[in-house]
Amino acid sequence: MLKYHAAALVVLALLATGTARAQAPLPQNNPAAEANVKQSEQYSALLRSNPAFRRKREAIECGPITDPQLHASCIASFEAYGQPVRERPAPPSETVR
Repeated sequence: MLKYHAAALVVLALLATGTARAQAPLPQNNPAAEANVKQSEQYSALLRSNPAFRRKREAIECGPITDPQLHASCIASFEAYGQPVRERPAPPSETVR
């Protein structure tokens, strides 16, 4: 029984320290971090809106990968950004003749 109490105390201590770390405030007013976030948002927006940019990034990032499974996984990672705007099918109002 004493072993279980000791184990429970260890688990509680680990949970308490993990919670304290998880609730630590993020740094504020860090220009480098803010610039990084802005650049990431711009990159993501370009992947979504510019098919040529997306194809170029796919070629740069996935082209050198020779393993077929890893290459397919790399290409699939770009799908997280959705289908580029210009490559989406046209609405019916634009396709009816």
